[in-house]
Amino acid sequence: MKLGIDTGGTFTDFILLSDRGITTYKVSSTPEDPGQAIVAGLCHFFPHPEKAGCFLLPEELEIIHGTTVGTNAFLQRKGARTLLVTTHGFEDVLIIGRQNRATLYDLQIERAAEIIGREDCLGVRERILWNGEIQTPLAKSAGKRLRRICRKKGIESVAVCLLHSYANDEHEKELADELAALEIPVSISSAVLPEFREYERLTTTLINAYLAPVVAFYINRLSQKLGENPLYIQQSNGGILPAETIGERAVHTVLSGPAGGVFGAFLLARKMGREKIITFDMGGTSTDVSLCDGNPTLTRDYSVDGYPLRIQVLDIHTVGAGGGSIAWMDQGGLLHIGPRSAGANPGPVCYGKGGELTVTDANLYLGRLLDDRFLGGKIFLDSNRVSSKMEALGELLGLSARQAAQGMIRLVNIGMAKAIRAVSLERGHDPKEFSLFSFGGASGLHCCELAEELGINEIVVPARAGILSAQGMAMSDPMLDGSQSLFLQGEEVEKAVLDASFAKLIATTRNELLRLCRAGNVGTEMFIDIRYQGQSFELSVAYDDYFRQRFHDQHEQLFGYSLPDAPLEVVSIRCRLSIVRPEQALPEVFEQGTEAPDPDGMKLVTLANGSESIGIYSRGRLLPGHRIDGPALIVDDYTTVLLTASFYLVVDRLLNLLIRPN
Repeated sequence: MKLGIDTGGTFTDFILLSDRGITTYKVSSTPEDPGQAIVAGLCHFFPHPEKAGCFLLPEELEIIHGTTVGTNAFLQRKGARTLLVTTHGFEDVLIIGRQNRATLYDLQIERAAEIIGREDCLGVRERILWNGEIQTPLAKSAGKRLRRICRKKGIESVAVCLLHSYANDEHEKELADELAALEIPVSISSAVLPEFREYERLTTTLINAYLAPVVAFYINRLSQKLGENPLYIQQSNGGILPAETIGERAVHTVLSGPAGGVFGAFLLARKMGREKIITFDMGGTSTDVSLCDGNPTLTRDYSVDGYPLRIQVLDIHTVGAGGGSIAWMDQGGLLHIGPRSAGANPGPVCYGKGGELTVTDANLYLGRLLDDRFLGGKIFLDSNRVSSKMEALGELLGLSARQAAQGMIRLVNIGMAKAIRAVSLERGHDPKEFSLFSFGGASGLHCCELAEELGINEIVVPARAGILSAQGMAMSDPMLDGSQSLFLQGEEVEKAVLDASFAKLIATTRNELLRLCRAGNVGTEMFIDIRYQGQSFELSVAYDDYFRQRFHDQHEQLFGYSLPDAPLEVVSIRCRLSIVRPEQALPEVFEQGTEAPDPDGMKLVTLANGSESIGIYSRGRLLPGHRIDGPALIVDDYTTVLLTASFYLVVDRLLNLLIRPN
C-alpha cells in the first residue's frame, strides 16, 4: 500500500494505492502546522477502532510526502541562524553575487532579502588551488575558533564553502570534523555541490544549511506520529528518498510538491502514448508549468527568490496565479491578480471568511462553479458575499461587476499563457506540437481558454486531475543525483576518459543510494555538461556515443546556430540513479458509452461572447467513448472543467478527458 500526500498552500491531497484500487481525499491545509492536515487525512483512511480522532496505520503502508516546509521557510526567511565559513578574503561573495541583472536599466532595483547578515560570514586561512593542490594549509586553530563563535552567536547550522573544494575536499572535511562536537547540522559544499562556480556553489550550500534544521524538525515530528511506517520525501528532481536523510539534503525539497505533479503527468502520458506534453498545474496558490519532450526536462539554472540553486531539478516555471490569487488595484487604478494568495485561511470571499476577491470568486460570479458541489459538497460557496464585493470592485474600475470578473479571468489567463510560452516558445518548442496536461484544482476552468490562445490542439484532463501531484508522488522511485567537475578541452574530450570518470562517479553514487534505500534494480542515466571552447556557459546533454551531436543539435535549437568543427570543452559529468520499482497500474474501464449522456441540469454561465445556459455533467457518470460538445461544465469532487464552445471532449479507457478543437 502506498499513500501519496501533497501539502499545498490551500489544500492537502491524499491518494491511496492498493490492491483494492485507488482512493482519494482532500482537506484544507493547515499552514501553521502542516502535520495537522496530514493527521486528519490519516484518520480518514485508517481510523483507530477504539480511539476517536486517532489513526492506526497498517504495517504494509508506505507513505510518500511532498512538502513545502522548506520552501516557505526560505521565502519567509524563517530558516535557522546559520554561519557561513569560507576562505579568508572571500567573505563577501554572498553579497557581491553576480553582475547580471534582470532589469538592466532599473536604477531603483531592490535586492532579494538577505539569508544571513554579513556578520555571520567568516573566513578561515587556507587556500586550495584550482587543480586541488594545497597552497596554504588549514590553520590548526580554525576549528576551535569556529566552535567558540558558534556558541557565542547561538548558531544553529553551519555552511562551509571553501575555494576550489570541488577539486580537493580535505579542508572542508577537517572543518566538518572539528564542528561535529557542536551537534548542529554542518553542510559542506564538496558534498552538497562538488562543482565549480563559486557563487552558485556557495548559495546552494548556504540554503541547504539554512533549511536543514527546519526541515529536519518537521520531518522528525511527522515521523514520530507515523511510527515504524516507511516515510519518503519527494525531491525536486522527481525522485524520492527516505525521510531520515532529507535533513542533510534540505535544498532538494524546494520543488517537492510541483515535482510530483510533473512526474505524475509524465507517467500518465507515457501510458497513453504521448511523447510531447506541457504540464499545467493550477492550484489554489500558484500555477506550475513544465515541458516534457520524451522525458521530463531537467535544469540546473534554477533560482529561488533571487538566489541560484545549481542542483538538478525538474524545469518548472511557477507564477503566482492560482484559484486563491487576490485581485488588487495599483496607485494608477489598474487591476492586478496575485501573486499574493488568500490561501487556506481565510481563503476566497466565497468560503465565508476572506475579504479580498480571488480568481475562484470571479469564476463563481460568472457561473462557472456550482456553489453546492464544491469539493463534493463539503464547502458551500457564498455567492451573495461575492456579488457585493464584485460590484464594489466594478465601481472602482468604472466597469460592471460582470466586466470586472471577466477582467480578473483574462488577467490570470494572460499570466499563465506567458508561463507556458516561457517553457516552450522561448526554448525553441512550438506548443502546437504538445498536449496540454491540465491538473490541479483550478486548472479545468482555464485550460480551454489557454489552449485556444496558444493554438494547442489537445488537452488531457486526467481522471484524478485534482490530486495528480499526490498520485505522482505515490508512483515515484527512489533517486539520487551525483556530479563531479571534470575539465577537458579539445582533444582531451575522449570517450575512454569520460567512460572511466563516469564509472567512478556511478559506483560512488550507487553505493550511497543503496545505503539510503532498500536493495533493488538500479537504473542509470548519464549527463555531460559541455560547451564550445571559450564559451562561458555550458549545456547539459545525455551521455552516450552520440553526445557530441546531441550538443550541436541542442545548441542549434536554443540559439539558432551550431559549430560542428569547433573544439569542445567538458566542465562536469553527472549521473542520475534510481531504484526501479514495479509500475503501479492505473484502473481502466472497458465498458463503452454508446450514446451521449444527458446533462444533470442546466446553468447560466458567462462565456467570452455573453451569457448562455449550458449543460452540467457529473464526471462520475461518464464512460469511455462518451462525447460532449461545448459549451458545458463537467463536475467532479475536486475539479470543475469549463468546456468552451470551440471544443469537444471524449473519454478514454483511463477515464481521462481528451479535449480537442471542433
